[in-house]
Amino acid sequence: MTSQNPKEELVEHLPALRAFARSLTRDHSSADDLVQDTVVKAWSNFDKFKEGTNLKAWLFTILRNTFYSTIRKGKWETEDPDGVMAGQLSVKPAHDGVMAMAEFKDAFHILPDDQREALTLVGASGFSYEEAALMCDCAVGTIKSRVNRARSKLVELLDMGEGESIAGEDAATLAALSNTPA
Repeated sequence: MTSQNPKEELVEHLPALRAFARSLTRDHSSADDLVQDTVVKAWSNFDKFKEGTNLKAWLFTILRNTFYSTIRKGKWETEDPDGVMAGQLSVKPAHDGVMAMAEFKDAFHILPDDQREALTLVGASGFSYEEAALMCDCAVGTIKSRVNRARSKLVELLDMGEGESIAGEDAATLAALSNTPA
């Protein structure tokens, strides 16, 4: 990033914030609301932002904290026990690539929140383990473990063979996941 006004730089991070929000909320509308809440909080607290530090990491931390605070307050509960609503929202894949992506998305959403979050930050958003650990307020080893467990679980859920791996592909796949309808 160039050394520009952080308020102007904020706009550059909106697509990444939206992708991260969608990976957490699994819903376009909720993700947009979460990003909006994040921008409002960031804008009103720019006096607390330290110039020269990582604005993107600061914004991601605000987004993450806002998401978990909202969950704790119980505002994100949507009951669909029989899956009727989810069934109406899904579209049957037109070809193998769409089916593979749908299988990946289903497997990805089965992951526990902390593993999905770690894999999204490190794999799709390009943060280092150290940056992700700071944003998640945990040890670097914890982030590495979460990413490793998430990758292993995805391999298991997707019935991948011995020689197959998602380690080199997860960034592109997660980026695609973040930009496709859930």
